[in-house]
Formats: sequence, structure tokens, C-alpha cells
Amino acid sequence: MRRFFRTGRLLCFALAALLLLGSCSTSRQDADWIWSAGFVLTMDPSRRIIEDGAVVVRGDRIVAVGLRTDLERSYRAARRIHVSEAVIAPGLINAHTHAPMSLLRGLADDLTLQDWLEKYIFPVEAKFVSPDFVRAGTRLACLEMALGGVTTFADMYYYEDVVAQATRECGLRGVLGETILNFPAPDAPNFQQALDYTERFIRRFQGDSLIVPAVAPHALYTNTEETLRASRALANRYGVPLLTHLAETRQEWDQAMARFSKSPVAAYEQLGLFEGPTVAAHCVWLDELDLRILSRRGVGVAHCPSSNMKLASGVAPVTKMLAAGIPVGLGTDGPAGSNNDFNLFEEMDLAAKLQKVSTGDPRSLPAIQAVEMATITGARALGMDGEIGSLEPGKRADMILIRLDAAHAVPLFNLYSQLVYALKASDVEHVMVNGRLIVHSGRMLSLNSRSVLLEARRLQSRIAASVGK
Repeated sequence: MRRFFRTGRLLCFALAALLLLGSCSTSRQDADWIWSAGFVLTMDPSRRIIEDGAVVVRGDRIVAVGLRTDLERSYRAARRIHVSEAVIAPGLINAHTHAPMSLLRGLADDLTLQDWLEKYIFPVEAKFVSPDFVRAGTRLACLEMALGGVTTFADMYYYEDVVAQATRECGLRGVLGETILNFPAPDAPNFQQALDYTERFIRRFQGDSLIVPAVAPHALYTNTEETLRASRALANRYGVPLLTHLAETRQEWDQAMARFSKSPVAAYEQLGLFEGPTVAAHCVWLDELDLRILSRRGVGVAHCPSSNMKLASGVAPVTKMLAAGIPVGLGTDGPAGSNNDFNLFEEMDLAAKLQKVSTGDPRSLPAIQAVEMATITGARALGMDGEIGSLEPGKRADMILIRLDAAHAVPLFNLYSQLVYALKASDVEHVMVNGRLIVHSGRMLSLNSRSVLLEARRLQSRIAASVGK
């Protein structure tokens, strides 16, 4: 009889354990994805680095970030990615590009900015830029950026509605500005038609989950006061950002002084260009007054170290801008003449080293600041830090997984230093944007890579025949 009761008690305990396990498993929340890796680089306000961490995604949002073991107990995911020797990081942000110019890569190098623009780029663009050219060039750029871990880019070009269509097709996020000039452009024979085109573009994409439309007056030296003011007014009417080039070269500084008796930044301030969200590319030639203006107006700056070096434009005072509270992101600029790729890992490395050599202080722009510029500070520069730039619950699920098992990645003592000074764009293994996996195991899922490259080579042959290359 005792044996019967003892057996019965054991059966009850076993049944209770099974019921408890069942209740635990049913209490787990459903999710679409759990990504886990040896490290999670959050870039949150405390800059947490979580060892053996994980990120949980539901829909287009991050719902949890923490220790892998804790999150696996709390969530049940339809799909999993786990790589132990890797780091999960926020998607990189390219704060200044001209994406379709990927088709002009290497066309005219080792020239001054003015010679490059006036003798080569503007004439070739006038002849070849069309919706088909822009679509093919954007696809090529998105392919390169996505494979290298870029999930968001800011762009200034022509036929920007076509850029937007191709960007959505690729699954990337874009802040896309239709270029405004004071002379005929490939998509508008005059300034008023350019404004009308831009307004249609804004109406079409405003509120889109991936595309932020913008107005992009090219620069002080390619616009009149009328066109600049009208561009700002249009941007403010629809509550969209204004993108522009600013204070890039000494020649631009001299022209502004002759025309306005002011620096380019002070001239923009006088014209009211900063009276609304603004992202200014380059900002190399600045004085102390300029720094105060940019800081007071909350202007985001896109620092393009490769471009500034290649065109001998000068060295942007990045450490001074950051010290003044100016949000500075990183940009590649266009991959023709000014830079020949879209590699944000390279820009992080060069940004840090350029400040060190220009200030004579190896402590200038440490690795962590370079990573911030490519992620959360870059998001601030674009006015999007509430949505992207860090891995935090509630933010968009824009993230990348970077392998840490290549020879150049071992040993690992400091993750920020490894990202800036050792890792490469080719180390990116997986990429997610808005909860959608677009790169898996180094392969683009949202584009046919072979078709993109074939079309680019076909257009290269046409351009080369025209310019005698």
C-alpha cells in the first residue's frame, strides 16, 4: 500500500512538472525573429555591449534586447539567426550620397571639384541621366551599400522619385532629396519645373515607411537667393528636410565672401536656409561664428572624409563640431571623382585618423565616436534618432550581423576599435531593414545581383564610347 502511495505521489509530481513546463512554454510571447551572437552593440544611451546577447523583432520593430538565455525563455520566434563569433549592431547610416552616380565610378579622378563637375560630370549627366539610368545606378548603389551593412542613406540626385522606387524595391531606408539648380537639370529644364517636380515627389512618398522625401538645393554656388529661399519654403510647407552641400571648398568660401561678404554658413543663415530641418554635407571651411550658427540652428552635418581628402577640399573640424553639440554623421559622397565606393567601414576608419593627424592628437575622435557617427549620431543628423541608430525596444528593426572570425578580426580586446580599425564591409553577414531580411549569409535577397551588374556594365559601355574611354 505504501508503495502505491509513493508511486502515486511521484506521478503527481511528474504531472505537476509537466503542467508547469507547459504553462511556461505557453507564456512565451510570439516574435518573428530572434537574432543572437557573441556580442550585441546597442548604441543605446548607456552604450551597452551585451555578451551572448540577442535582439527580438516583431513586425518592423525591435521588441526586446538582452541576454540570449533570458530572451529565449521569454520569446518564441518563427525564425532564428545565431552566430557565436559575431556582433549584432545597428544598421549603418550613410548621411550623404549621390547613389545613381555609381554608374560613373572612376570616370574622372584626380581633379579639383570645379573641374570634375564642370568639365566631366555635368556634361555626362546632361547626356545620359534618365529614369532608366537612375534606376540602374540606384540598384547598383543599394546592392553595394546593403552588402556592406548600410541600412539607411541620404541622397541628392535627379529623378528622385525613381531613386525612391528602387530604394523601396531593394528594401533600404532613404532620406531622398530632389536636386534643385539654377540651370537646366536632366529632369527639369528650369527652376520652377524642378520645384513642381519636387512637390509631386514629396506628395507621393510622404508618410512612406521607408522613404523620407526631401528638398535638395545643390549648393550656394549653383543656386540664386530666389531658388534657395523657394527650396526652404517648399520643405517647410510639407515638413520635410532640406539637404544641401555647404562650405566644402576654399573656392566656395571665397565666392561667398565676394557675393555676400559672409562665409557660406553665414550666408545660408542670412537667407533663412536653416529655418527648418537641415542636413549640410561637408562643412569643411568653418569659423567660430559658423560653429555657433550650426549649433544654434540644430543643423545636421554629413562628414565625408574620403571625398574631402580625394578632392583636397580640406579637413572638416569634426571634433569642434561635436564639442559644440552639432550632430555629425558620416557620408561617402558620390562614387565618381569624390569617392569611388559606399564603404562606411572605410569612412569610420578615415574619419578617426584624419582628425588625429590634423589636430596632432591621437586622442581626437576615438573609435567609439566614429561608431556613433555611423549609427546614433548619424541618425540625429538626419533627424531620425527616435526611430533608428540604436538597438532599443520600440525602434525600427534595422540591424546587421558582422562576423568576428576572420584573421583580421582576431584577437578582440575592444569592440569599438575592432569595428573602426580592423573590420571590413565584407565581414557583414546578415542585414535587416524594417524587420525584413535583405542580406543573408552575404547574399542579397531583394535584388538579382547578376542582373544589376550586367545592366551597369551595359551602361558603362555606352558612356565609355561617348567620352572616349
